[in-house]
Parts: sequence; structure tokens; C-alpha cells
Amino acid sequence: MNARTDIPRFASMEKAISALRPAEPVYCLHPEKFKVAAQRFLDGFPGDAMYAVKANPAPQVLDLVWAAGIRHFDTASLGEVEMIKTRFPEAICHFMSPVRIPGHARVSFERFGVTDYVVDCDFELDKLIAETGDPGKLRIFVRLVTQLGGALLELSSKFGTTPDEAAALLKRIGKLGAQPALTFHVGSQCLSPFSYAQAIEIVRRTLDKAGVKIAALDIGGGFPGPYTNNDVPPYLWYFDTIKEALATLDLPGMPIFCEPGRALIAEGLSLITQVVLRKADRLFINDGTYGSFDELTLPGFNADYPNRVFTVDAKGRALPLPGAPRPFRVYGPTCDTLDVLPRPQMLPEGIGPGDFIVFDAIGAYSVAVRTGFNGFYPDQWVQIGN
Repeated sequence: MNARTDIPRFASMEKAISALRPAEPVYCLHPEKFKVAAQRFLDGFPGDAMYAVKANPAPQVLDLVWAAGIRHFDTASLGEVEMIKTRFPEAICHFMSPVRIPGHARVSFERFGVTDYVVDCDFELDKLIAETGDPGKLRIFVRLVTQLGGALLELSSKFGTTPDEAAALLKRIGKLGAQPALTFHVGSQCLSPFSYAQAIEIVRRTLDKAGVKIAALDIGGGFPGPYTNNDVPPYLWYFDTIKEALATLDLPGMPIFCEPGRALIAEGLSLITQVVLRKADRLFINDGTYGSFDELTLPGFNADYPNRVFTVDAKGRALPLPGAPRPFRVYGPTCDTLDVLPRPQMLPEGIGPGDFIVFDAIGAYSVAVRTGFNGFYPDQWVQIGN
């Protein structure tokens, strides 16, 4: 399937702003950046990359992920499974949430043919087997706890189990007739490639305890986006570290998966916002933390989206706004005092009402968690480039 053709297209950001002069936020798709991001994983990762749908489930984004060559999808709910299989019937969905709503595994298995699932306890394993009724067709991943640091947002306090408990689960899965497998997640926006090597060492210890040959290994997500304030290592460092660590498992030919979300789509989306009001060093814009900027407010998340500022001249042309940058507090459009970006944004001194701030690399966890609070809901889309 090709990307949607009903989205307005512009050759550049300047031309989009000049033509639209948008008073409401506009999401800008960059197809070439989707292709580059997908190719990194298709060429460099030693296995299959499944797109973590939760990062951005917008149809416009999904179409570009598919067009870029991604065929595996990390679907963490029945809704996501149905969304992907309806839009891309040939897609391979993996139900990678360790805790599922009762009945959702049954529907995913029977209606959509999903055979990969995750558990981290006996209760969810028993429920999964009871709902699907055919363990011989299942590949069941046991999720390990990997509280290693190195990531801005940890993902092991809610899900995962210890090597001892994981070993027992692997044995049970094998006895039940399903294919045992392992998975982990080092945390979101992981800035340390070595965290993956540490997690794979936990996998090795678990396998030693279990004495079971696993059918697959999913190393989860965590691959970072290129944000301001974060020193992001080259992706090659991650892939090389993972390859070297996998060699210690001595499991040649074993299927390997990963679950990139932001790494596949962060760079592919920009957001045009407009300054509504300036009060000294405070700016009020038309999007905020209840819209596209929710992730910036998470505890421990110290990253910001790269920004550019444009002004429109007397001839209606959008031009980069000159001037030395200085810090501004940036407020969103709602009537809530909490609707403010958590850190000052460095913007040109002369910025004022009517100017446009473009936030780049905003593809992940922006569209996915926007709300309609107070009547504001950003949902205008354009495409930049071919």
C-alpha cells in the first residue's frame, strides 16, 4: 500500500507556511525520513524490526512506515491488532503486551491469526492457553526485568520477571507444547548501547537456569530519537553491540526481533505551531502539553524537540527569523496553568505574535497521546517533499 494521496504536499516547510498561514497546528510528514529510518534497521539490525504501534498510530504515519518496508508490528492491544490487519492484511502482528484484557488473545488468535504473545507470570500464561486452545501454534515470549539504567524512561517496574521465574515459565511453556521465547525492554530513549549487552547477559543467565532452547529472542525497543539536550550515539554502535552480545548466546539461526517506535518515526514528523501572544519572556502558542507535547512533561524525560522559527514578510513569504536565541517559557492554548512546556525554549529574541515555531523530530508520542481537552485537538496534516 502506498502512502495516502489526499494530503496536501509542499516542496518545503517555507512553502507550506507561506501557503497555509495556519492558525492551528499542522503535522508535517517527511516521507524520505521514514525511508531512511526504516533502512537503518532493515540493513543494520541482525533480525526483524517490528514497529511499536503505540508510538504513533496515525494512519498517515502507518502508511509511510509500511511504504518504507516494515512488515512486522508490535501490537499491544486488540485495537492495534485490528487496526494493522485491517489496513495491511499481509502484516505480521505480534501481541507484545504481557497483560491482556480477557478475551483479546482469543480474538487476535482466531480472527487475525496472531501467534506471538508475551507473558511474565503463570496467571497470564494459563489465561493465554485457555483462550487460544492450541498451544502448538503459539510462540510465547517470557519478559525479563532489565532495570539497567541508561534510558530516560524505565520500563521494567510494571512488566517483567526474574531469571529464576522466567526459567520456570520457559519450562512450563515447553511442556504445554508451545514454543518458548524471551524478551526484554531496556527502557525508552536509551542512550547507552551497552544496556542491550547487559540485558542479553541476563538472557544468557536465564537460559542457563532453564536448560531450554528458545525459539526466538525479542530485544524490545528503546532506540533513541535525535532530541535537543540528549547525546545520542550512532545507531551503528547499538547494532554492533547487540551483534557481539548475541554471539555469546551460541544460538545460530535463532529469529531475532526488536521493537523500535520513536527510532522509526520520530524524525519523520514535524509540527508547525504559531505564536498567539508574547508577554515579555513568555510565549503563548496554539499547541501544548494536552496536545502534541505530553511526553516532554514525563518525570526524568529531559529531552526537547529541535525547533526552527519562521516569520512571514510583507510579500507573504515565510523566512527564517533571524536573531540571537534566548530562553522563553512556552504556554499552550488551554485554560490550564499546567499547560506549559517544562523547560524554557531557546528562540530568537525578536519572536512575536504571528510567527511560526516548527518543532522537528516530534513523530513519537505526540499524536499518540494528544487529547481534545478544552476543545483543542491538532489534526491537520501536510506532506513535505515527495
